[in-house]
Amino acid sequence: MKAQITLLPGDGIGPEVTDSARNVLDSVASKFGHEFVYDSQLIGGAAIDTEGNPLPSATITSCKNADAVFLGAVGGPKWSDPNATVRPEQGLLGIRSVLGVYANIRPVKIYSELVEASPLKPEILEGVDMIVVRELTGGIYFGEKTRDATSASDLCTYTVAEVERIVRVAARLASGRQGKLCSVDKANVLETSRLWRDVTDRLMAAEYPEIEVETLLVDAAAMHLLSRPSEFDVIVTENMFGDILTDEASMLAGSLGMLPSASLGDSKVGLYEPIHGSAPDIAGRGLANPCASIASVALLLRHSLGLEQEATAVERAIARAIGAGARTADIASDGESRVSTSEMTAEIVHSLN
Repeated sequence: MKAQITLLPGDGIGPEVTDSARNVLDSVASKFGHEFVYDSQLIGGAAIDTEGNPLPSATITSCKNADAVFLGAVGGPKWSDPNATVRPEQGLLGIRSVLGVYANIRPVKIYSELVEASPLKPEILEGVDMIVVRELTGGIYFGEKTRDATSASDLCTYTVAEVERIVRVAARLASGRQGKLCSVDKANVLETSRLWRDVTDRLMAAEYPEIEVETLLVDAAAMHLLSRPSEFDVIVTENMFGDILTDEASMLAGSLGMLPSASLGDSKVGLYEPIHGSAPDIAGRGLANPCASIASVALLLRHSLGLEQEATAVERAIARAIGAGARTADIASDGESRVSTSEMTAEIVHSLN
């Protein structure tokens, strides 16, 4: 297979973990006989500094023409003024909108070797293997915003069609797993959540009656993620709730550096990125954990390129590297030796070959 992949390294540790992702893609191409062609473009703070725009037109064009897009991270203290009219995060929200990737898929799986990296008790983590499906292009992040000297507002809007399409994505995933779906909302307070619940209940009863459906308020879901995480299979929720809950879920895995994500729409051009931020405090020091980015490569191979064998090989290589004792600083327990970003990447590439 020949595939065009746009790389958006971004800011902070973004370029470092993007290099790791590319190294693994190159190894996959060599091992399985593929050709991956890369086009690196600017986004976020790096794009602001160079182009004055967090999402330049050249970046948009490249992403639209690609078979898949890989993103490192955006943002940092240099561009952190909340009153600024141009901010790195606008590039991230913009590319999601441009590509129409409305479904954010975030797997959360625990490696038995890393239970000590989590602040939770090992017995709570046993058997945790879930997917959080976050609606990505609607809700409060994309609603009309106003602000004056005395007040501010952010409009949260969802349509029936937006809820239906994300719930169907989650239901299809649940159908291929344990057949359990948890829908998270705040229907005791928010009209958008009452719509979300009504649509979800109707659609699941009509189209997926075989799936066991649980409905939780977001505050209860946040609690149960830490008290009974192994009981979740697939969770589906709206944009802001999903953003918060998936960061919380990273503590199950022990680090944000372990969790990948895939943002998908109706076309095969997906956006793949680790869920961590730009971590400017460790940028350039070789301390970043590349596992989330490399696991995102596996999702890219699976969902955009249709290469299931290759995707599984990458996931097994991560597991083998961790099983062999490779640890970056964020997942190392007391007394364990630590490896750099490039050394962890090399260990995973070695485990792939």
